[in-house]
Amino acid sequence: MPTLRLDTWLSRWLLLCLLFVMAPALAQQDATPTDGDTPAYSSLADMLENEQTRQTIIDQLRAHAAQENALDVEGASSPAEIAEDAPSDQTAEEVSFPRRLADATSQIAGDLGGQFKSLAAALGGLFSSSNASASGPGLDTGAFLMAALNFALVVIGAFVALFVLRRIASPLFRKLSQWSSQRTEKSALLRTLVAVVLAAIVDVVVVILAYVVGNLVATFAIGEAGSMETRFSLFLNAFLMIELFKAALRMLFSSHYDGLRLMPIAAPQASYCNRFLARLAGFIGYGMLVAVPIINYNLSPALGQGLGTLIMLLALIYAATVILKNRVPLRDALMQRADNADMSATRFALRLLGRTWHMLALAYALVVFAVTVLHPQTALPFVLLATLKTVIIIGIGMLVSGVLTQLIGRRIRLSEDIQRRLPLLETRLNAYVPTSLKVIRAIILIAVAMFVLSAWQVFDLAAWYASEAGIHVVGTTLNVIIILLVAIAAWIGLASLIEHRLNADAGAGEPSARAKTLLSLFRNALAIALITMTVMIILAEIGINIGPLIAGAGVLGLAIGFGSQKLVQDVITGVFIQLENAMNTGDVVTVGGTTGTAERVGIRSVGIRDLSGTYHIVPFSSVDTVSNYMREFGNHVGEYGIAYRESIDDAIEQLQAAFDALKESEHGYKLLEPLSVAGVTALADSSVNIRVIIKTTPGDQWGVGRAYNRLVKMYFDAAGIEIPFPHTTLYFGQEKDGNAPPANLRILSQKGEVVDEQPESRNTQLTPDAPADSNTNPEHTKPDNDEDPN
Repeated sequence: MPTLRLDTWLSRWLLLCLLFVMAPALAQQDATPTDGDTPAYSSLADMLENEQTRQTIIDQLRAHAAQENALDVEGASSPAEIAEDAPSDQTAEEVSFPRRLADATSQIAGDLGGQFKSLAAALGGLFSSSNASASGPGLDTGAFLMAALNFALVVIGAFVALFVLRRIASPLFRKLSQWSSQRTEKSALLRTLVAVVLAAIVDVVVVILAYVVGNLVATFAIGEAGSMETRFSLFLNAFLMIELFKAALRMLFSSHYDGLRLMPIAAPQASYCNRFLARLAGFIGYGMLVAVPIINYNLSPALGQGLGTLIMLLALIYAATVILKNRVPLRDALMQRADNADMSATRFALRLLGRTWHMLALAYALVVFAVTVLHPQTALPFVLLATLKTVIIIGIGMLVSGVLTQLIGRRIRLSEDIQRRLPLLETRLNAYVPTSLKVIRAIILIAVAMFVLSAWQVFDLAAWYASEAGIHVVGTTLNVIIILLVAIAAWIGLASLIEHRLNADAGAGEPSARAKTLLSLFRNALAIALITMTVMIILAEIGINIGPLIAGAGVLGLAIGFGSQKLVQDVITGVFIQLENAMNTGDVVTVGGTTGTAERVGIRSVGIRDLSGTYHIVPFSSVDTVSNYMREFGNHVGEYGIAYRESIDDAIEQLQAAFDALKESEHGYKLLEPLSVAGVTALADSSVNIRVIIKTTPGDQWGVGRAYNRLVKMYFDAAGIEIPFPHTTLYFGQEKDGNAPPANLRILSQKGEVVDEQPESRNTQLTPDAPADSNTNPEHTKPDNDEDPN
């Protein structure tokens, strides 16, 4: 037979002939072919034998099917078609969205009305006569009953096998639930996860075995050996899909086994949700995937389409009733869970979901109803598969989010030895790790949302990831996360190392003051450097050119340097002070006229706490001299005055005795050298002053001096050496005639009672030229504010 070559136009012409002329003729089994049909059959045979022509026909058929599906999915007329039917000269671009929406709604209503009319006509034609009519064959009751009985046997076999296998597996489910319930705080989530995964595997195996049993019954018990009728395959495929969907529901809402439930709800609520979703899935699945196709094929397409519409309408009414009935309880539960959430974003999302969940559920039910009624052959499998994917994706997301939530709420505990060596490591870990886990949880929630949208074909996630933009976004996100984790790990490690060096309990002993100061400054500089480098690297990673930013920062720094010379001077002086080791934290210094303990030594200023407790911040630019009292050693310089009548050598002996007693006291280890007696430093008005010098460890000179003063007083008193005090001479004045005024004296006892009172006529002269005056009596003189009144 010669090869027939066809171009594109001829292929389309033959395709139209096949679709519109030959297909109806071939569908009539009682019609005999005429002579005019023979060339068509011969041409068809020739085209099918030729490989190129056959491939062309297949391509044309697929293209035509795609066009029909696209028209079916669109449903409503296109803007161009609406514009053509418009009486005015409106263009396709000018067709408004409300007009298109109204046209689509009108067409949907017309389709529903047509389906109900077809259903009524089919029912009338089916049951109007029990015998064959002129238009076609009638209903064969015997064959129908036999087919229904065989079908019922397959259904019963599959469900009985499922029931028996689940009963056999129930002890395993019970043991897994008990094992998951015997969980400790540390292994609660891990046990639940392992138990649920094992139970899900067993449940899936049970469903598959029941499916195999149904196939065996349909193949060997009812049908011919090695073959199975189509209606049995319809049921068994639907059985497998629906029962697997129910198995996924049992992972979330396990009503009989509390330890195998992923959703954190009580058993009654779980049982209610499981029954509702299982009934809805079984009713829609078996009705649309089994009953409707069988009726379409064996009875009437109109009857099957009408039955599908009725099934979806009843499912919509049932779903809407349950949703509206549980609107308030579920809203309150979500609001309560939002109040207990630790993240503001989570609280906002839960509150928003609590207010709108019923509207979202009703919208979902309406969309499923409309799409399934309009396109029952393609929409229902897509909806079931998308719903199953959504349940699995959300379940996995909730599981991972629950794991992260438990890890976030669990405080990290380190051993006592690590806490002793690194006292701030546990605090840092409890600050950084939960924050990192919160970020990861947010990323997981975003990924779950993207996968759900991809399951419903809102956008193609695989194509987006394969595109350049998707690769860039995912790669950039992972790189930023890795950079942040490395920066956090570097900071924790280096800061912990510095704290280990600063910790006296780490084993290396108490660090020096200089080491404390330099390590503290290095820790602060390290934090600034890490933050700056991390920000720069992240900006460069997300595509921002940091070259102009660095140049701008340099210019800005130069401008700030010129505008704030005082600040620059502070920093430069502080650097040199640290390099020269002029002061360290804990030193007693005099800086800028302020004396006290240096509590904080920064790069720009020093914090001084004086003796009264006042905290002073002294900028280094105002420091011209640093007086440090804590370098190598300290000296207590004491000057002790004795009366002129006392022996200097005896006094020095008592000073040495007091020093010997000091060495035996608790301050003995602070003394570095023997007592140094400098000798007599002054012959004062009322005393002879003797200076001694005691060399002590740095910072202990003041405490040693106070203790030594106490011992000197004790030893001088024991030896009878007088420590003189200033004497005061009172002059009462003199009258013009040279006589002194009388000085009335009154002697008081220790209790304040008058012992002896001299009359005014009896005068006592305190000095030859100055009589006594009661107003100038030392007993009645008011003490100064700085003196002890006692």
